[in-house]
Amino acid sequence: MHVPDGFIDAPTSAVTGVVAAGALAVSLRGARRELDERTAPLAGLVAAFIFAVQMLNFPVAAGTSGHLLGGALAAILVGPYTGVLCVSVVLLMQGVLFADGGLTALGVNITDMALTTTVVSYALFRLLLAVLPRKRRSVTVAAFVAALLSVPAAAVVFTLIYAIGGTTDVAIGKVATAMIGVHVLIGIGEAVITALTVSAVIAVRPDLVHGARGLGQRLKLRVDGELVDAPAAAAPVAARTSRRTLWITGLLASLVLAGFVSFYASASPDGLEKVAHDKGIDKKAAKHASEDSPLAGYGVRDVSDTRLSGGLAGVIGVGVTIVAGSAVFWAVRRRRDTDTSPASTAGTGA
Repeated sequence: MHVPDGFIDAPTSAVTGVVAAGALAVSLRGARRELDERTAPLAGLVAAFIFAVQMLNFPVAAGTSGHLLGGALAAILVGPYTGVLCVSVVLLMQGVLFADGGLTALGVNITDMALTTTVVSYALFRLLLAVLPRKRRSVTVAAFVAALLSVPAAAVVFTLIYAIGGTTDVAIGKVATAMIGVHVLIGIGEAVITALTVSAVIAVRPDLVHGARGLGQRLKLRVDGELVDAPAAAAPVAARTSRRTLWITGLLASLVLAGFVSFYASASPDGLEKVAHDKGIDKKAAKHASEDSPLAGYGVRDVSDTRLSGGLAGVIGVGVTIVAGSAVFWAVRRRRDTDTSPASTAGTGA
């Protein structure tokens, strides 16, 4: 659903740029509360994983494909504020290095793919957890439903943005019907990927999953013939895998997906590309400012072998994304440590 340059007019793109900038500012502040020494490295990995999985377009209908948006996955794993930053880092890397998603449309893409999907999915996720049994299985179910609905929500937001600032004269009803219809199908793929990934992380390190905090079953003790909740300190923390092992495993999985599996992804246009072509939205699509990038189109320039070119581009993309994301989250975490240090808090005393 990466919106290219030229789909949305300049004034509307500017407004969405302001909205995106505001969302990022709020997310940077909110992420300070979500990130600590355990979760900050995971956030960089989540960004790299989303980049890798977004390269895996899956078929959803005749001549149409879809790919992960990632807002729900990021929000549930590392928190909604950090999730917005994760997806935004991915979008920035894709736009600058791979000419995927217009640079003038970066505000549109962050508003739609990062902000909308994260806010909608996390709100639904928390609502579902409030009514479902307090079990880890409920986290997976809630993640599935939240991810499923976040994708058509993003399609609705794109339709609204297009209705305000679209550069072509296409009936908004046709755009809405086509966008929402195909993205409901794409949402199924999003839901499956999100639920499987969240379930896999919960299985080995539930303590690192933001959305699963506080949902573990309490240890029961028998006292005078009755079962009572054990003190929190007595409840064991399930940690079958060290953080380092989880991080390395996740990085290797991302490299394999982007560097090898991506070669077998569907070559059909994604939902937005298909709708844009069929309805004529793309008539005023503009040349991408980064189309001369050596990695444009997810291939390495001057590497003639298609498989090798795409694989190298994927590996480079994962590497750049995890470095950029980790740098952002390290800086956010360091700012949090500075804000809560004894020296900084001492100055607030009366």
